[in-house]
Amino acid sequence: MGYNLTWKIIKEHLVEGDMIPGAEIGIRIDQTLTQDSTGTMAYLQLEAMEIDRVKTKKSVAYIDHNMLQQGFENADDHKYIQTVAHKHGVYFSRPGNGICHQVHLERFGVPGETLLGSDSHTPTGGGIGMLAIGAGGLDVAVAMGGGTYYITMPKVVNVKLTGKLRPFVTAKDIILEVLRVMSVKGGVGKVIEYTGEGVATLSVPERATITNMGAELGATTSVFQSDDVTKAFLEAQDRVDQWQPLQADEDAAYDESIEIDLSQLEPLVAQPHSPDNVEKVSNVKDLKVHQVCIGSCTNSSYLDMMKVAKILKGNVVHPDVSLVIAPGSKQVLNMLAANGALADMIAAGARILESGCGPCIGMGQAPATDAVTLRTFNRNFKGRCGTGSAGAYLLSPETAAVSALTGKLTNPMTCEADIDVVMPEKFFINDNMVVAPAEDGSQVEVVKGPNIKPFPLNEALQDHVAGKVLIVVEDNITTDHIMPSNAKLLPFRSNIPHLANFCLTPCDEDFPSRAKENKGGFILGGDNYGQGSSREHAALVPLYLGVKAVLTKSFARIHKANLVNSGILPLTFENSGDYDHISLDDELVMDHLLEQVKTGKVKVLNKTKDVTYDMSIDLSDKELKIILEGGKINFIKNA
Repeated sequence: MGYNLTWKIIKEHLVEGDMIPGAEIGIRIDQTLTQDSTGTMAYLQLEAMEIDRVKTKKSVAYIDHNMLQQGFENADDHKYIQTVAHKHGVYFSRPGNGICHQVHLERFGVPGETLLGSDSHTPTGGGIGMLAIGAGGLDVAVAMGGGTYYITMPKVVNVKLTGKLRPFVTAKDIILEVLRVMSVKGGVGKVIEYTGEGVATLSVPERATITNMGAELGATTSVFQSDDVTKAFLEAQDRVDQWQPLQADEDAAYDESIEIDLSQLEPLVAQPHSPDNVEKVSNVKDLKVHQVCIGSCTNSSYLDMMKVAKILKGNVVHPDVSLVIAPGSKQVLNMLAANGALADMIAAGARILESGCGPCIGMGQAPATDAVTLRTFNRNFKGRCGTGSAGAYLLSPETAAVSALTGKLTNPMTCEADIDVVMPEKFFINDNMVVAPAEDGSQVEVVKGPNIKPFPLNEALQDHVAGKVLIVVEDNITTDHIMPSNAKLLPFRSNIPHLANFCLTPCDEDFPSRAKENKGGFILGGDNYGQGSSREHAALVPLYLGVKAVLTKSFARIHKANLVNSGILPLTFENSGDYDHISLDDELVMDHLLEQVKTGKVKVLNKTKDVTYDMSIDLSDKELKIILEGGKINFIKNA
């Protein structure tokens, strides 16, 4: 049997291990990206490892999350990232240059290369034929220093696309259909590889929409072939010299296969409060809309924006709807301004936001109480929009724009506008907001403001660990629950002691005080604990609060890795029913841990109820060493 594309790229970058699904492998990383929400911690960790200069082909630091400068905190973070990047060999994308994934696709992505980013939507790069993976900031810092990135060799799922999309049916509808079929945890331990005749009908930005939201499947990443469509995109970006053809062998083997006939799809919508709660737009009747937000790293490309402009041109936004639009990059915004499309949006009543993440992460534009907000984004977790009582729906830019005009969720196939948009032969290229690093960083001063605090370090694993259950949470708890990232808290991403006061408060307002009173303890979670953002704050803040272990039915991939990197034990129930028999404040004890974790099995005694639970701790050899040392920084220092 031949190789699929995923195997080809991994084989080219394999440093350690065998390409056997489920086995640990180490791969070489060509490029990295960070953003400001996770970047400060990543660079603090890079400094802690005493690495003078990054060793990747290209590393880029983006400012796109903390854009509201209500106080000094965000500006201080920006200055720190700019100076530390300048010193250590990292390119710096200034505020306003655009969303990291959109800009990286336009200006830096290279087919066949590996990309590791401290953002869970880094797989966007798969739209241009990269093996692009989201990870915690510490893993990215290690990669910047030339270190190997370790993952479990994934299974590969072939999503075969046949046929061609009808007008007003979009790439967003393709990935919503995949989510409907596979669910938010159906991609765990897998790479989603898209093949079939339908692939050639999709532009690079459309492919990137699909790979971007593959993160919502829990997948390691998603990837498309690099073909003539990819070549044309890179040529239009004046980067055709970086193109190479890449595709799976004709007789490539896959672990699973799904087939989607594009011609049979119709507009879809993900209803509150999960990206896989998918329904046909035509089946959702009489849903009054209060807010529409268009943009994010999922749907803010030039093609997306032009189609929205064509729908809005000559029309007026419904008086009961607030429409906000955030073009994904300065390149996109420049082109819209030059060709008059921006004027059409403004004339229709749209409010134009800065090119950044903004509403997608709850950074401004929170909807009204009990409002319905339609969003072209990738996540609709409860409260993520900034308003706990609001209902967020995920859909395509076309559906969003039409609905903004009618005031209710509307099937865009009823629209008569001509939305045919041709990919430009040449994009407007102006990289003057990307600052190159200093050739000699030894004389560069790194500036740290008072809001930037040291990150917490764990101690080596103890043989005896005991404490109380500090909180009991349900299935599908996200990193937004564990460490909220709203407009009030995002400026404090560099201040773990301050963030500790808000850890898991969406689930239990008393958790931080309970953790402090008990000097730490345990978290009890359900299935898919830690899904969503890659933010390692969701592990660092519990570490600061003294959390020793998290006991769950199952973990999301990136969060589990972040727990290991922080030296927090990730334990899963061998009998998931045991979860139901543990209560808040139960006292748990683990003895002989140093030997137990080496076997992959840990017995946990519930002293309160005099019951012992069998737990698994699924660690690679390297992860085991990291846990025994009390985290990855300790492991690196002691190596």
